[in-house]
Amino acid sequence: MDTPLYDAFSKDYDRFVDWSGRLAHELPYIELQLAAVNAERILDAACGTGMHTIALAERGYRVTGADLSVGMIERARANAVAAGQDDIPFFAAGFGKMARQLGTGYDAVLCLGSSLPHLLSQDDLEAALADFAAVLRPGGLLLIQNRNFDAVLAGRNRWMGPQAHRDDGREWLFVRFYDFNTDGMLTFNVATLRRDGEGAWMQGVEATRLRPWQCSELAEAVGLAGFNTIASYGDLSGKPFDPATSDNLILAALLLGNE
Repeated sequence: MDTPLYDAFSKDYDRFVDWSGRLAHELPYIELQLAAVNAERILDAACGTGMHTIALAERGYRVTGADLSVGMIERARANAVAAGQDDIPFFAAGFGKMARQLGTGYDAVLCLGSSLPHLLSQDDLEAALADFAAVLRPGGLLLIQNRNFDAVLAGRNRWMGPQAHRDDGREWLFVRFYDFNTDGMLTFNVATLRRDGEGAWMQGVEATRLRPWQCSELAEAVGLAGFNTIASYGDLSGKPFDPATSDNLILAALLLGNE
């Protein structure tokens, strides 16, 4: 898995996401899932700029953040310092290597932000899920948030809604879209446009390949990795999953074994 898109995007990612709105929407559901397994020690895999990690740490959880992108991890550490949470451990670590680098015995693993589609092969997906199983204690929670690729593929839904941000006389516009490749993969494109004041727009595009894992494929792989899938939802507020209309696929699963 390569990270050039995310290393480049790390400087603008917190402008792209409305974190106050997103966390207000998602954290109540996440905390309900964590409470169901009495979670205290959490691994935020593919943590990006660390905003979920920091918000959970502020609520008293012992959280570790990991991401393969060094740029994202640098931004996450800066965000933690700004939030007065500079003791949060952040590591540059990718899927399949977390148990070896970060240890085991976690109560929960969060894999949010549609990160698993960056795994392009069945072998890579199986290795990542086996790694999550190794990281967790028996009975621990795995919470996955992916784009609902059932709907994307069925409708050939290429475009996602644009995001805009204004700050101190500057303006950003972020446009995301897919290219549908003949090998079944997607190319995920992020176009960033920026201007200062009323000046000319500057623009750039970064891209990466994704595998559009569908619900049945992902649920089967989670089960084969030793998990019992307990629920699927359409977003991180707990709405029912509809393969035709949901924007997201949320899978909540427990690691089988004797606690």
